[in-house]
Amino acid sequence: MSLVSGPGRAGVGNMPAEMQLFVDKHVRYIQSLDTRKDELEYWLTEHLRLNGLYWGLTALHLLGHPDALPRNEILDFLCSCLHDNGGFGAAPGHDAHMLYTVSAVQILATLDAFGEFEERVKDGRQKVGKFIADLQDSETGTFAGDEWGERDTRFLYGALNALSLMGLLDLVDVAKAVQHVHSCANFDGGYGTSPGAESHSGQVFTCVGALTIAGRLDLVDQERLGAWLSERQLKNGGLNGRPEKQEDVCYSWWVMSSMAMLGKLHWIDGEKLTQFILQCQDPELGGLADRPGDMVDVFHTVFGIAGLSLLKYPGLEEVDPIYCMPRSVTRRCLGK
Repeated sequence: MSLVSGPGRAGVGNMPAEMQLFVDKHVRYIQSLDTRKDELEYWLTEHLRLNGLYWGLTALHLLGHPDALPRNEILDFLCSCLHDNGGFGAAPGHDAHMLYTVSAVQILATLDAFGEFEERVKDGRQKVGKFIADLQDSETGTFAGDEWGERDTRFLYGALNALSLMGLLDLVDVAKAVQHVHSCANFDGGYGTSPGAESHSGQVFTCVGALTIAGRLDLVDQERLGAWLSERQLKNGGLNGRPEKQEDVCYSWWVMSSMAMLGKLHWIDGEKLTQFILQCQDPELGGLADRPGDMVDVFHTVFGIAGLSLLKYPGLEEVDPIYCMPRSVTRRCLGK
């Protein structure tokens, strides 16, 4: 799945007066992403290939086109990224990392392919689970991204996300992980990458998501955090990641998913946000950008569509705000 931006721009072209979601254009855009291998940017974004596949596949499922990409080719590529230690790299030959491993697990869950994965890789789930569990610091409860030891609340959330989807949460010390997340809380109700770090909407999602998976939302200052998140909406309807920053369509997900977990989606002007997201589409070639006038890419495409799903946009599959996956998939995996 190519992470090449473009070829079109958001809000450019014959945008109809009556705003709508161009589902068929977005499906064709995602299907075309792996056909641009003659462009330099395709190879410069190889370090995001597996993440890109998760983003594209998730967008297609939310759009109601789950079979738009070839299933066997996806599984072949996935297995080509697997290391002997149970971790996945971004592409064949890339080092194993938590972020790519989480995307791989989410892809397997979305395709209902854990059984096929076990047929291809003996004890595959346990190997992946062990790779993730071995990255937890037994003293602090936090997680590293890889063997080199960088720590970040993204990796902690990713670990709980993937392990819960595989039914392997018992491999890690969830209580210690919860303690670490709680230590990252700030005076404004938000969360950062580590204790004392600035609050950021993306990190708020990872921390609130981790606490939700662990069943410890009681630790969140929900009124204060809900107020901070609602203040991320700007006059044009878009959302930003932290004070004094520009709006960006991806925060339609990071902010709104957190508010959904807190039961406070109604604190955002959903109509204005919907209009902002729709203005970020390319109405001719498909895809969404960070804001009108910019080049589209698959990252902003999935998070814009996921944001619309949270807003109950007609025709979209329901997204799970904890996992950024179709709710039907997480219900199957988690037995809910």
